[in-house]
Amino acid sequence: MNFTIVTPSFRNSNWLKLCIPSVADQQGVTLEHIVQDSCSDDGTQDWLPTDPRVKAFIEKDQGMYDAINRGWKRAQGDIVAYLNCDEQYLPGALKVVHDYFEQHPEVEAVFAHTLVVTPTGEYLCHRKSLMPRAHHIWVRFSNLTCAIFLRRKSLAERSLYFDTQWRDLGDIWWVMDMINRGTRMAVLDHFTSVFYETGDNMNLKPNAIREAKVKDSRMPRWIQRTTPLFILIHRLRMLKSGAFFQRPFDFALYTPDSPTQRIVRHAAKPTGLWPGRR
Repeated sequence: MNFTIVTPSFRNSNWLKLCIPSVADQQGVTLEHIVQDSCSDDGTQDWLPTDPRVKAFIEKDQGMYDAINRGWKRAQGDIVAYLNCDEQYLPGALKVVHDYFEQHPEVEAVFAHTLVVTPTGEYLCHRKSLMPRAHHIWVRFSNLTCAIFLRRKSLAERSLYFDTQWRDLGDIWWVMDMINRGTRMAVLDHFTSVFYETGDNMNLKPNAIREAKVKDSRMPRWIQRTTPLFILIHRLRMLKSGAFFQRPFDFALYTPDSPTQRIVRHAAKPTGLWPGRR
């Protein structure tokens, strides 16, 4: 099996109904989609266990990262990833990722690009991944996890499971672990994923803000003193990546108004600037 995609779920039934078909309609690869639901009481249990497109595990967990770890430990695919309920894959995304791994057997982790959309599925901005750097990541984390893919062999051998002490900011520490443990990484210059800016995303809630403050308090002092320099370097790297010069394009996704068929949207004025975010 090529892929195992894990989706942690808790009281997100409506968004999960959009996430699942975006995985199920991937062509040219074999995959399993594991949904780890933490006993949701919003109606998810009424339909999820009988959805033939997923392997559903309904059990209490210690948070999102614990749910992902549980799913990955059940994984059969050679490549693993995780996709939150409010995220999707674009058409053909996994075939592109699969082919890249096949052509680059030395690469253990791939970082691709993401589209950010409004709650109705309209283009908002895009995020192009940059190669993570050990010091840089303290100041700017430029990678959305819905576009990160990892060989399962490396996940096990390098013990790249999530630290479950975190509830919202574990992604940063996870990628730091990749760097510190010598994971061979590469950037795939391709949009693979969609992130819905719903206004209720976990990284906007009070606990995420608290964990961000904890992260900042652990930042080495010399990095704190040179933060403006790192921000400048980050912007120059974005400039070099072409994030600010993306041509108009079309993309297709599932929306709240069209949960069973992809709708084509047009990005008329692509931008790498995310309104309201750093």
